[in-house]
Amino acid sequence: MTVRYSIFSYLVGEGFRNVLKNKKSTSAALTIMCMAMFMFGIFFVLGENINYVMSQVEDEQGMRVFLDLSVTDTEITEIESKIRGIDGVNTVEYISKAEGLNGYKEYLKNNSDILKGLEERIPDSFIVTLTDLELNSSVQEQIKKIEKVDPDIQSSDMTITTLLNITKGIRVVTFVILVILILISIFIITNTIKLTVHARRKEISIMKYVGATNGFIRWPFIVEGIIIGLISALITVFIVGLAYNSITDGMVQTETFKQLGLKLYTFADMFKLLIITYIILGSGIGIVGSSISMRKYLEV
Repeated sequence: MTVRYSIFSYLVGEGFRNVLKNKKSTSAALTIMCMAMFMFGIFFVLGENINYVMSQVEDEQGMRVFLDLSVTDTEITEIESKIRGIDGVNTVEYISKAEGLNGYKEYLKNNSDILKGLEERIPDSFIVTLTDLELNSSVQEQIKKIEKVDPDIQSSDMTITTLLNITKGIRVVTFVILVILILISIFIITNTIKLTVHARRKEISIMKYVGATNGFIRWPFIVEGIIIGLISALITVFIVGLAYNSITDGMVQTETFKQLGLKLYTFADMFKLLIITYIILGSGIGIVGSSISMRKYLEV
């Protein structure tokens, strides 16, 4: 146990010494890594907030289902039950004739006089929201099959289609950019470790000559890559947090956001997910970059 601990402490210690010994290359790697991971963080929080805003907008995209004028209270209850049982339905809100009339009056305001004589023609209805906007068409088709339901369902199909396309487009663009930034970070780590390995190539040759295994030689450099990745991650989380709070504090105070009733995640809401992502990303990039940089000097 003591021998294993000594070997482990030696390998980790060598990794830290490599970081401190090669200050210029380490500083350069940290700077560029922080820049790449900062961009990653910006797109990460941007993607999270876009999905959050889209989910809020989705919740407001309810379809209006009208019922026949002759429908009874018992039939209304049965229809509501059937709609709730449809896969993809999130909420069902009943709107009585009186509530519907008041809604039209509020919408028309000074022109509400045109509703005189039409009070009896306003039907009962339901406002139906979905768990997934992609189910919009299929849910409508199933609702239309229910008896005493008007087939003319009011739904913002064009808005829903636009929202879906925007969401998909943003997710694809964000994913591509994140992949590119990860590859850039791996390239940076790889070249940084290569400088250290090249400087110690004679030492590595001697270690191999006296019987050191590839794993024993490789681990200090892997530890070095992990350290650089983790330090970059921690620095970047702090910078992203400051930038995010300063930007979003101003955005949520704008009239546009207030009128739309939209909310954004606070940095505290995303901190746990972001720090875990950064730790995994930083250590992963360090391991991959270090492993790649050692191939030239070790038989894999």
